[in-house]
Amino acid sequence: MRSGISLDTVLRRYFAGFTLFGDFIMREAEERNLPDDVVRQLLQTQAAHLDQLIASVSQTYSEEREHWFRSSEHRRVEHVKRLLAGETGDAGELAYDLDVWHLAIVATGPQPSDAIRGLAEGMDRRLLVVEPEERTAWGWLGGRRSLVEEEIELCVAHPRPAETTIAIGEPGRAAEGWRLTHHQAGAALRVAQRRRERIARYADVATLATMLQDHVLLDSLQSLYLARIDTGRGDGAVARETLRAYFAADCNISSAAAALGVNRHTVSSRLRAIEERLGRSLRSCRLEVDAALRLESLERPVLPRSARASK
Repeated sequence: MRSGISLDTVLRRYFAGFTLFGDFIMREAEERNLPDDVVRQLLQTQAAHLDQLIASVSQTYSEEREHWFRSSEHRRVEHVKRLLAGETGDAGELAYDLDVWHLAIVATGPQPSDAIRGLAEGMDRRLLVVEPEERTAWGWLGGRRSLVEEEIELCVAHPRPAETTIAIGEPGRAAEGWRLTHHQAGAALRVAQRRRERIARYADVATLATMLQDHVLLDSLQSLYLARIDTGRGDGAVARETLRAYFAADCNISSAAAALGVNRHTVSSRLRAIEERLGRSLRSCRLEVDAALRLESLERPVLPRSARASK
């Protein structure tokens, strides 16, 4: 393996030796006038030893090949991790250029590297892919120019293997951009996994991804808004549904009522009750309440009305 000789070549050499040794046995048997049954036994013994030898060589070769690839991939992963940690150096041994524009992709699931290679097809970009752990792959597309929006959208829309989650960062230049786009993809992946979605782009989930990393903010939004919404009658499910429809309608009560299938008066009444629980007007804390609901939906996906009705 290390000498660059293939297993096929090695086995051919053993078979050639087997043939030569068989010829030697036949010549000796003829010169010594050995009985046929003795010659047959000798040839059978030779064949049995060859089978054992071939099995042993094949197993050893396969083990060495797997070890070599694992060691090679391990070195690549460690090199990438050092570069991501900010160590100086280049990606020459990775066959990748850091002094260009980059777009990072993170994939999880079966055969994640293949999923990234599928997205890279037809992009005319140099590709770097490593697998830091089982069922996870990191990838970068590198090129002399930044990918335009249409190209990124095509990448997002590319068909994906089943059971695979893919997250995409934003274009970044040189080593710093290479690191940043990777961290963006990682942040987008956390949102995609919580939403149980198969793909996410950082630009689409940047706010949620940032809030997920701030535990003080998460706890504060829960205690200041969601917990207070739950203090009224019921478990707050109706209040949450009303607020989501209200914010989705850009705070238009009529549109929210239509989306909920109730009349305008009902929505107004629910909103007043929510404001009483919060102790402030919704217009003064719309962003905070909306963010709290969006974050909650990452932990507990909101079902469509039809799905809830069927339960």
